[in-house]
Amino acid sequence: MIAKSRLSRNYERQSKKNFILSILGIIIVLVLLIKFGIPMIVNFSLFISNFRENQSTSEKKSEEFISAPVLDPLPNATNSAKTVITGIASSNQTVNLYINNELFDKTDSEDDGKFTFEDVTLDDGNNTIKARVVIDNSKKSDFSDEINIVYKNKAPNLTIDSPTDGQTFSKTENQIQIRGKTDPAVKVTVNDFWVIVDENGNFSYEISLKEGDNQIKVSATDEAGNNKTTELKVKYSP
Repeated sequence: MIAKSRLSRNYERQSKKNFILSILGIIIVLVLLIKFGIPMIVNFSLFISNFRENQSTSEKKSEEFISAPVLDPLPNATNSAKTVITGIASSNQTVNLYINNELFDKTDSEDDGKFTFEDVTLDDGNNTIKARVVIDNSKKSDFSDEINIVYKNKAPNLTIDSPTDGQTFSKTENQIQIRGKTDPAVKVTVNDFWVIVDENGNFSYEISLKEGDNQIKVSATDEAGNNKTTELKVKYSP
């Protein structure tokens, strides 16, 4: 009985000790949880919230984004006062066309996104052309890339300095130089052969004369297609 009582008391003391240690362990875990666990949980919750907010903002911006139209290329210059502007945008959208930063016209794109502006009137000289999509008169796309086209319908200058019309050549003068001047960046032909024109518009070309009358035709054509032609006749007598 005495041995049993001792065992019983030892068991009770051990049980109390284990209970106290368990309580202390729980308290320590709670303290650590409060100190480290809750801030971690709060930070994680804030991270999730910010992530969802950023995702929502990104989706909203994506929904609001409107693609800018794309204009088809044009020649660098023209001698026609009117031209046709074509391009592509998203389907069934209103496209505004601007000439030299002024609203010229508006049209709707087709189901395939293509659009056309007919009879676009150009200003004299350089024309800067761009377009943008407008939805409900409030939402606008960025402008398209600008394209430039020069309108001019005046023939280039052309003068022939040598020879003169009706001039006569004889003996060893069976080869002569055609010399003249035009505007810079203008193409020149002499009797349909291309001639080199310098940066100031000066040109020179040598031709061989045949006996009798020799017809000489000099043509100058600018980048817009405007042309000026001068014809003269010289005579060669061996």
